[in-house]
Amino acid sequence: MELKMTELTRRFGSFTAVDHIDLTMTNGVYGLLGINGAGKTTLMRMLCTLLTPTEGTITCNGKDIFKMGADYRKLLGYLPQDFGFYPEFSVRDYLLYIASIKGIRPVVAKKRVSELIGKVGLSKAAGRKMKKLSGGMRRRAGIAQAMLNDPRILILDEPTAGLDPNERIRFRNLISELSEERLVLLSTHIVSDVEYIANEIWLMKDGKILSQGTAEELTGTMTDRVWKCFADKADVPKLMQRYKVSNIRSEPHGAQLRIIAKNRPTADAVMEEPNLEDVFLFYFGEKAGENDAVI
Repeated sequence: MELKMTELTRRFGSFTAVDHIDLTMTNGVYGLLGINGAGKTTLMRMLCTLLTPTEGTITCNGKDIFKMGADYRKLLGYLPQDFGFYPEFSVRDYLLYIASIKGIRPVVAKKRVSELIGKVGLSKAAGRKMKKLSGGMRRRAGIAQAMLNDPRILILDEPTAGLDPNERIRFRNLISELSEERLVLLSTHIVSDVEYIANEIWLMKDGKILSQGTAEELTGTMTDRVWKCFADKADVPKLMQRYKVSNIRSEPHGAQLRIIAKNRPTADAVMEEPNLEDVFLFYFGEKAGENDAVI
């Protein structure tokens, strides 16, 4: 399976949400990482044929997905950030209803729904109404509906939004399990969602792909840019104004800071091993006091 984007662009009036993107995906997990407003959802909606490109093409095994029509959508499973459901439906009835919309035969649908309810860990909640589910359980039901047609391409938009840490871990493990022999694209602004399960990570900002590679390749570009230093409390605001600070730990006589900087930020600063959060801050963070600062 190959999904290829060539010069892919989408404009809304004078605003460019996706700007001339060239990317190719094969089987595996791809993480689309960026802050809100980066263009991730617009990109995914084009991949799901819900939006047409202003320029460029998307091909699946060499064929234009918009010309493929229903043949392409049969290959596709999609979980939007906010997916619709009937609150009075039970989990089982909701999935059977979605299966009927997707044109899955009733006999096949019943078997498939039972399998997926077990796979996503909702066996005990199968008879509960959707409105009674926790956020994490509802997202699991969303994954199940995306998997009903056994898709070869699975697209997940912010799937862990609003989930607690335990649910997020369970969700990542589920996605990793479902990725076998499939192409999975997962968009998020949460670094840990993709750090351990993505075969390749794309960093997206202002509609463009800034960098791409494995987690190891991306952190490898930061080997001489991450520092740890101690500072008096009076000096902390000055350092935050001057540098991108990924972490501050208060201590009795000051604070310990983790700083992203090209050069040694203080005389006693020591170099640290970078992680993907450092990469995220390098590309998307801003110094304190700047517009839309994250620190």
